Amino acid sequence: MYAVDGNPISLFSPPSNRILHPCSRIQYDVTAVLKHHWPEYLIEGACLGLFMISAFGFGALLEHPASPVYQALPNPLLRRFFMGLAMGLTAIGIIYSPWGKQSGAHINPSTTLTFYRLGKVAKWDAVFYVVSQFIGGLIGALLASVALSAWVSHPSVNYVVTVPGTYGVAAAFVSEVALTFILMTAILHVSNDPRLHKLTGLCAGALVAIYITAEAPISGMSMNPARTFASAVPGNHWTALWVYFTAPLIGMLSAAEVYVRSRGTGSVACAKLHHENPKRCIFCGKPAKA
Repeated sequence: MYAVDGNPISLFSPPSNRILHPCSRIQYDVTAVLKHHWPEYLIEGACLGLFMISAFGFGALLEHPASPVYQALPNPLLRRFFMGLAMGLTAIGIIYSPWGKQSGAHINPSTTLTFYRLGKVAKWDAVFYVVSQFIGGLIGALLASVALSAWVSHPSVNYVVTVPGTYGVAAAFVSEVALTFILMTAILHVSNDPRLHKLTGLCAGALVAIYITAEAPISGMSMNPARTFASAVPGNHWTALWVYFTAPLIGMLSAAEVYVRSRGTGSVACAKLHHENPKRCIFCGKPAKA
């Protein structure tokens, strides 16, 4: 529960009872949008950058032949399990961190554009979120590439690039669509349930862990155009890049379409993955709490 101009508003109030934040009146002025919302844009970039650093670090630890962890875990499935666990926990940590609570922790252009399609993210916020995600992810990947150059450049790690596996490009495309469809379906159902919404980050992180363990051999498990691009640049590996730029967006938009057709557009409360916290929300207008 929060208040705007003295009026108590709940995130789960009917849409007609919600009051738009004053920022909604400046969405067509790009300068004003940047002035008011730049912290969230920087946070989005920084969070994906941290995610990429984690991916490079754990990828090297688990897949480089000289790593003692690799030598102790000869089973590829077991190594993928630990990689999934590490990245799932990284995602959960980002979502529930103070930064993630403020920006909404999209860290994925497909997530941002899906909430834009749902009418929960304003145009310029969507543009700057996506730009920040690509830039932040790339900076994180480049920093990790420099710091761990001898390790991540090894063919067994290969800058943790996402490429189609032995089943081919078509299988990778279908798999990425399916993964993101399930992920966005889970996010929408859990985040819009008053009893379960605080568990959205845990559900998202658990799915990331499961996907990496079970699906990585098919597509590399990206679900995120900015994440794929961030690895592709230092690795100079552009195989089937179109798959990772189109399939995640198709999957998430399809999930959103199914959700609103069954529940209605008014059933989507906000674009944040973790909303009930003291941080302001630039999407629905919840002010920060002291």
